Amino acid sequence: MTTFSEQAELAIEELRAALRRVKPEMAERLTAEALAARRIVCAGAGREGLMIRAFCMRLMHLGLDAHVAGDMTTPPVGPGDLLIASVGPGALATLEALLGRARAAGARTLVVTAVPDGAAASRADVVIVLPAQTMADDRAADASLLPMGTLFEWLELVFFDLVALAIRERTGQSAEQIRARHTNLE
Repeated sequence: MTTFSEQAELAIEELRAALRRVKPEMAERLTAEALAARRIVCAGAGREGLMIRAFCMRLMHLGLDAHVAGDMTTPPVGPGDLLIASVGPGALATLEALLGRARAAGARTLVVTAVPDGAAASRADVVIVLPAQTMADDRAADASLLPMGTLFEWLELVFFDLVALAIRERTGQSAEQIRARHTNLE
């Protein structure tokens, strides 16, 4: 039986290895798409949904017009807008439906996934590939120490915050400007 410390080291190394496999142009592309969009709507399900919500919050902190799909205050999308969908395993009917609706309305679509040839990616204008285990491939002999899709979710969270840093740098914002957009109702 491994100790907590040994498991922590293994988990950190898995995340480090996954981060090294991310192509830098993936971060550049997401940064450019977010900055070019008039409005951004983020969508995901399960724990991936939590990661994309965290990214959406960072986009709002950065002064971008960002919303979460399904929230009551989310406006409609159309030309000039961007739907960002997290679909790590490559296919999820609810998110594929949202991608179809957004495209039909004239919005650009971007999928963050570990499966670039999946059904969701085929419906997207832009595909961001994060190479990490998801629930779709968690039974392989070389599966991650981390359960189910945790490695992909961790990778997403770190990747999204690195993209937020790139957006901050491109827009020349200070930490104080970003902090000023944080809610005061907590």
